[in-house]
Amino acid sequence: MTIVDLGSGPAVVIVPGIQGRWEWLRPGVEALARGCRVITFSLADEPSARARFDAAAGFSSYVDQVGEAMDAAGLDRAVICGVSYGGLIAASFAARHPSRTCGLVLTSAIPPSWRPDARVRFYLRAPVLLAPLFCLASVRMYREIAAASSSRRQGLASALTHGANVLGHMFSPSRMARRVDLLRDQQFEQELSPLRLPTLVITGDAGLDRVVPVQATHEYMKLWPHAESAILRRTGHLGSITRPDEFARLVTRFARTASYQEENRSQVG
Repeated sequence: MTIVDLGSGPAVVIVPGIQGRWEWLRPGVEALARGCRVITFSLADEPSARARFDAAAGFSSYVDQVGEAMDAAGLDRAVICGVSYGGLIAASFAARHPSRTCGLVLTSAIPPSWRPDARVRFYLRAPVLLAPLFCLASVRMYREIAAASSSRRQGLASALTHGANVLGHMFSPSRMARRVDLLRDQQFEQELSPLRLPTLVITGDAGLDRVVPVQATHEYMKLWPHAESAILRRTGHLGSITRPDEFARLVTRFARTASYQEENRSQVG
C-alpha cells in the first residue's frame, strides 16, 4: 500500500473523503505534520493507493485499510481522524479496534444516519455523464474559500490553487457513486453507540458548509455525549484545506492530550 508518512510527534491517521484522494487534503496534512506524525493514504479502491480492495467486503475494506496503513507505518495505536465520508470510516475503525485507537477526530463528517439527499441522488443517476455538471456546481464552494481569505485576491488565489490540486488528482465519479452505495444496509448507529473513546468533532460555520450540514455532523454529539466539539470559523466543509493551520492546531492539541492520557493509563496498568 502507498502511504504518506510525515512529521513527528503523536501519531495521527487521516482518512480522506468520498473523492478518495489524500492529495485533496494536502494543506491540512502538511500543516498537521509540523506538530504530529501524520499517516494518510488514498482510499483502497483508488489505483494510486495500491491497496487491497475486496468488493465483497465493501465498506469494510476501507475500515481494514486504516489498520493496514498503521501496520505499514509500524504503529500499534494512533489518533484516527476522518474527513467527511472518511469520518464514518474512522469511527467504524475505532468501534471495531478500540485497542488501536488513542482518540477519534471527526471533521465535517457525515453522520451514521446519513442518506443521499436529492442533489446526491440526481448525480447518482449517471455519475460519469453528469460529472461535468458536478464540477460546475462545485463553484458554490467558493463562498467558504472567500470567507477564509483575508482579501478577494487571496480568495481567488486559494480557489485556483485548490482547483489545480483537484485537477491534478482527479476523482472518479463511478468510484464516488460506489462509495455512496456501499453505505446501504450498514448498521452504523448500532456499531458506534457503545464507543467511549476521547473524541473531537470539528465543523465549520453552519452557514458555510454546503456539503454536510453542521447539525448533521453534530449527531455524533448526541451519540457520544462525552465528545468535545470545535468550530473552524470563517469556513465550511473545506476547513482542513481553507484553514489548515487552525485545523492543525485543534487536532495537534487533541492528539497530544489523548496520547498523554494513553501513556498515563499504560503506566497505571
